[in-house]
Amino acid sequence: MIPPKPPSRPDRVSLWQYARLFRQDILSAQPARLYRAWMAEFRTAFFRSYMINQPELVQTILKDRPDDFPKSDRISEGLRPLLGQSVFLTNGEVWKRQRRIIDPAFEGGRLREVFPAMWAAADNCVERLHEHTGQAIEIEQETSHAAADVIFRTLFSIPIETEIARRVFEEFRTYQRTQPILNIAAFVPLPAWMPRPFRKETRAAAARIRSLITTLTEERMGQIEAGTAPDDLATKIMTTPDPDTGARFSKEEMVDQVAIFFLAGHETSASALAWALYLMALYPDWQEKIATEAQALERCDFALMSKLPVTRDVFRETLRLYPPVPMMVREATQTEAFRDRRIRRGSQLVLSPWHLHRHTQLWDDPDAFDPGRWHTPNGKERARDAYMPFSAGARVCTGAGFAMVEGGLLLARILKDFRITAVDGRTPVPVAHLTVRAKHGIWLRLERR
Repeated sequence: MIPPKPPSRPDRVSLWQYARLFRQDILSAQPARLYRAWMAEFRTAFFRSYMINQPELVQTILKDRPDDFPKSDRISEGLRPLLGQSVFLTNGEVWKRQRRIIDPAFEGGRLREVFPAMWAAADNCVERLHEHTGQAIEIEQETSHAAADVIFRTLFSIPIETEIARRVFEEFRTYQRTQPILNIAAFVPLPAWMPRPFRKETRAAAARIRSLITTLTEERMGQIEAGTAPDDLATKIMTTPDPDTGARFSKEEMVDQVAIFFLAGHETSASALAWALYLMALYPDWQEKIATEAQALERCDFALMSKLPVTRDVFRETLRLYPPVPMMVREATQTEAFRDRRIRRGSQLVLSPWHLHRHTQLWDDPDAFDPGRWHTPNGKERARDAYMPFSAGARVCTGAGFAMVEGGLLLARILKDFRITAVDGRTPVPVAHLTVRAKHGIWLRLERR
């Protein structure tokens, strides 16, 4: 059985058709040849873009010369109303300064410190799922709730049931429904002075989210000043000075960072966990292996995560087949020569974990679900040069380790208590909005073990 994959478009379509398809879903808007091509060129009236699948070129862009290939403003424009100048969107010295302040909060030792908050969110998740035993439920709603709970508990030491946390979560669901993955600026070069056209409801939802985050940030600043702040991620980030300048984040800067922590930490984790649970419904043998392994989770002890190697392999394989962020775009700052092609300055370079992870010339049986592949020669090699669910190089996601612990813990805790089966007639179709989700949701049935 092969896990579901979106259909591919014909090789040749007009720019108008491509823009329309891209706006709806960037995965099915791509031709099938990208799963076997090392490099592909796309031309528009305003710029050229190139999808890069050759591992050596991906390494050049992300690892060897990242400063020469900054993030593209064309794609970032659509997220500005919510994320402002967050670390996800900035480049150059601004980005480097932000990472110098943020990275210490996510170092290895901090994972042990925030683990009890993750465990409490997992308790909350399992308790809620018990209310749906025997029912067919849309699991993405549940994983979104659980992932948001993890973020609030680890970042601000509050559960999602807290009024302000609940309001942020609800507003974000509105934002998800109204935010297209691409703004018109992705296709048409607008001058800097021209206002960007955003949907009214998208801008309004972003403003409400930022207002709520501002309230949380101001409250925490007051607690820090009074010496009563809890020792969580928000406190760590807000009290860490830039080692080069000694300056800390201002309130406005912190609001930008909290916005991306919530978007990246909640949206991506929810996507990955939902697909992992669906895959376990398709492959009950692997589900039972995790359920057996999960018996080791007898208490809240970070050291017990080392006893979940199968869970980790399953989650890694889920991220290969369904990377939450399916594409990322960089911009060439100078003329380049890639595969005997002249890449002009300003060209857009598309790096696609979705296609790289399923590339027919790189992976053995690329569309198959096989957690055991990570222990084969092919899997080990590809893990080094063709696997990047959290990006790679200098801009690798600072929360990658956090996400792997969170995902493994939630997956194991759920399967420890529940046996999961798929719902007939409800095969999910992957589509990309803010992350890779299912077109009509992921429907599963849970039974108590």
